[in-house]
Amino acid sequence: MTRREFLATGAAASVAAGDPPPAAHLGLLIYSYGIRAKAEKDRGFADPVRFIEFAHSRGADAVQVSLGTRAGDDAVAVRRVADKLGVAVEGIVSPPADDRADRDRFAAELAAARACGAEVVRTVMLGGRRYEVFDKPDDYPAFAKRAEAALRRAEPVARAEKVVLAVENHKDFRADEQVDLLKKIGSEWVGVCVDTGNNLALLDDPAGTIDALAPFARTVHLKDIGLEEAADGFRMAEVPLGRGCLDLPAVVTTLRRANPRIRFQLEMISRDPLSIPCLTEKYWATLGRVPGRDLARALARVRAAAGPKPLPRISGLKPDDQLAAEDAHVRESFAFAAKARLVPA
Repeated sequence: MTRREFLATGAAASVAAGDPPPAAHLGLLIYSYGIRAKAEKDRGFADPVRFIEFAHSRGADAVQVSLGTRAGDDAVAVRRVADKLGVAVEGIVSPPADDRADRDRFAAELAAARACGAEVVRTVMLGGRRYEVFDKPDDYPAFAKRAEAALRRAEPVARAEKVVLAVENHKDFRADEQVDLLKKIGSEWVGVCVDTGNNLALLDDPAGTIDALAPFARTVHLKDIGLEEAADGFRMAEVPLGRGCLDLPAVVTTLRRANPRIRFQLEMISRDPLSIPCLTEKYWATLGRVPGRDLARALARVRAAAGPKPLPRISGLKPDDQLAAEDAHVRESFAFAAKARLVPA
């Protein structure tokens, strides 16, 4: 995406910095501002207090951000600013490894999250993407076994602190695999952070994914997805809400029906499209059980959703224009959510 193409979208003008924030009843995930967080690292952009204030200025009524381990006074400061601004807080943690020091770290982070007012913390079991990380069929069962063990270590801590651990569908588990894992754990303190787009990368049907995960949903990464064909499969990218292929009203309705108190955190990551190389040998290393009809349906979905122009690439923009585009994408998403009453009060 060139600067001229970005400005031509009208996003920059329609969400001018001086516009009042819309009433979207939507939270804001720190990852929606990854470019700014990196650019302003030395100024503490990702500090919870600062990010809560920033998110409120964009119209958010909730945040999801790493809270870390913090002393009592620091936790009180987070809770005070959140209460003052009417912004609900959710945390982000890594699952506990099988050693005493990391189990202590995990317990300290959940205690801090609770002190900050968080009732839910999000986690992931695999940092990378399944089709990129794993090379052979045995890799996935070994990972699933480690994930189950980590959640069994985490569950008593979550239960004791009364903080729900929400496991994101992070391009690691297909929907049925994640449901099976959660049923094995069988705890009200371990649920799902439902990412509304990630399972497209694993050839899951988007509506079917939401239906399967909804009974376990504890928080949501709300995103819309743009798709385009590629020689080795397809590409996908977060796009401002309302511009992609997902039926967002149906997504919200299904998840709120399952959990009326659930919060929706906007995840609008401004980056180049991700490659989903589903026509390559390596992609299938741990996905051999996926039926061919799922591949056919996924490629048909891509073809139906692809627009006349390629998905935007942000890497070609100058740093200041990347920052502007990132902010405009978030503002546009909040404006759409408010106008469409996507998340009713």
